[in-house]
Amino acid sequence: MDFQISMTGFVALYVFLLAGFAGWVIIGHVPAILHTPLMSGSNFVHGIVVVGGLYTLLGARTPTEQAIGFVAVLLGAGNAAGGFAVTRRMLAMFQTAEAKPARAKPRHHKKG
Repeated sequence: MDFQISMTGFVALYVFLLAGFAGWVIIGHVPAILHTPLMSGSNFVHGIVVVGGLYTLLGARTPTEQAIGFVAVLLGAGNAAGGFAVTRRMLAMFQTAEAKPARAKPRHHKKG
């Protein structure tokens, strides 16, 4: 028995929409207190997007394929950088007062 599946445009669109809806429903049911750890824990997914975008970009033959690969790398890198910034900020909330770096207090000048 030979079974093959071909991914046509409509099937790919259906899979994309189904994945988007499933992600929206799943993330919508996550309690607000878990959103930051969930986002910081998913940074590896953005790394996979960057690698996939680079793979697409390296194999691109047409300008459309090059544009799609470039956008994938750009968005994946932006998501990964933002996720790491959120993680760093979240971890800073749990540091004790002694471990936090001292910040310079702003100087207030009185007029007169």
